[in-house]
Amino acid sequence: MKDANNSVIANEKNAPSTRSCLGWISLGAGLAGSSVLLGAFGAHSLKTVLTEKKLATFHTATDYLGYHAMGLIAIGILMLVLNKEIRTKLKRSARWMSTGILLFSGSLYALAFDGPRFFGPITPLGGLCFMVGWFTLAYSLLKYSKTK
Repeated sequence: MKDANNSVIANEKNAPSTRSCLGWISLGAGLAGSSVLLGAFGAHSLKTVLTEKKLATFHTATDYLGYHAMGLIAIGILMLVLNKEIRTKLKRSARWMSTGILLFSGSLYALAFDGPRFFGPITPLGGLCFMVGWFTLAYSLLKYSKTK
C-alpha cells in the first residue's frame, strides 16, 4: 500500500462509495422498470390517442430509456467490482447517460404529447450526451485495462 502523500490514496478517498454504486444500479433498475411500464402503456393505451408518427416517437423514447437504464446498471456493477481508482471516471459516464435519458427521452415524450416545439432541438443534445457517456465509458475501461 502507498503512503499518505500519494495522490492515488487521496483519489481513492474521494472516489464514489459502494452506496453511490448501488445508487446507480437502483436508478437504472427503476428506469428499466419505467421503460417496461411505458412500453406497455404505449402499446395498449395510446394506440387510439396518438397518431402513428407520435406513437413511433413515444416508442423511440421508451426504447432508448430502456437501453440506457441497462447501461446505468452495468456501470454501477462495474463500479462495484473494479477498484476505487476508476469509480470516479465511471460515475462521469453514468452522469452523461442520465442526462441523456432526461434530455433525449424526456423531449421525445414531450413532443409525442404535443409539447412545445422547443423540445425538438433538445433531443439531439440528449443523443450527444448518450454518445459522450458511452465513449467515456469505453475510454475509461480501455485505459484502466492497460494499467492492469
